[in-house]
Amino acid sequence: MAQEMREFSDAIDKGLEGVVACSTAISSIVDVTLTYCGYTIEDLAAHSSFEETAFLLWNKRLPKSSELKKFQENLVANTKLEKDYLEFLRGLPAKNVHPMEWLRTAFSGLALWDKDSGNNSLEASQKKALSILGKMGPIVAAFERIRTGKNILESKSDKSIAWNFLYLLNGKEPDPYHVKVFDTALILHADHEINCSAFSVRVTTSSLSDIYSALTSGIGTLKGPLHGGANEQVMKMLLRIGNMARCEKFIEEALNNKEKIMGFGHRVYKNGDPRAKILRGMSEELGKRRGEPQWYTMSAHIDNIMQSKKGLLPNVDFYSATVYYCLDIPIDLYTPIFAVSRASGWLAHSLEQYSNNRIYRPRGSYVGPRDLTWLAPAQR
Repeated sequence: MAQEMREFSDAIDKGLEGVVACSTAISSIVDVTLTYCGYTIEDLAAHSSFEETAFLLWNKRLPKSSELKKFQENLVANTKLEKDYLEFLRGLPAKNVHPMEWLRTAFSGLALWDKDSGNNSLEASQKKALSILGKMGPIVAAFERIRTGKNILESKSDKSIAWNFLYLLNGKEPDPYHVKVFDTALILHADHEINCSAFSVRVTTSSLSDIYSALTSGIGTLKGPLHGGANEQVMKMLLRIGNMARCEKFIEEALNNKEKIMGFGHRVYKNGDPRAKILRGMSEELGKRRGEPQWYTMSAHIDNIMQSKKGLLPNVDFYSATVYYCLDIPIDLYTPIFAVSRASGWLAHSLEQYSNNRIYRPRGSYVGPRDLTWLAPAQR
């Protein structure tokens, strides 16, 4: 018993590592297997779509054909941003600001255009979830268009979330293979059990605050460099290295200087992140098609170095960096794109929390002094 108490106490001071915070039927991680509602990530990445995956996360089952069609139509119908809201977005500082800071404010403001923002009924929450997931991509794309002085475009009603995002971002019809790759990346990032941001979403929801507040908590948490942002740092590192010849020396010097190589290791996956394997294949193929295979080649070489020298395997962030780069996505938008995808999981966690709620109220293990007596200032 004493040993168990010591282990529990250690876990408290190590980010609640291994502590079970809730029961969930949304996603699960067992060794190297990630499942969404019982379906492996490999199965979903190969056969599903982001829209179908979102339906699965929210309803704990795959949709029938008619249900999927209606769900897709409802999502696209909710991609339109109100004229007044667009003016609000244009009024936000967009130059020389962190994109996640902009997104946090832009998303929080979205609630002001929803008359049911404070209605937490199941029906209202599901309706808001559709609206939020439909609008996340257009909001992030609007940021890029605003800061570069370009017109904000409208989504195409007959296209997917992935197709529309690439179109809204770049202003041209995307390559079909790029759409497939981006759709798969959205699936891979959609949920990941009780991660840091999912936990903050559930905590905010548990107070019976509104779903917009809950997801604003998630965005704020994802902004932290220990949760989101690693893929951005990976790409910056690759650009700094520049070519294959400099890889080994760069990594060796970084390790000697005790610098963290972003994109490696994971709190839960000790034997490899299954999402990284899928992204690695897409990174290689995209590099070939783009005529810039060096980014994948360098990444694979760094992967081998890190395994041999540190015993660390790549996580989801490592190869997603070169995937997004080869899709012509600005580097500082990698974390906002993470939010576009993870919103589907956040919404699932918020809806699940509402359905069986009890407010989170953990206890702290007090380690400060005891039995002190107040003394007047002159006696201290």
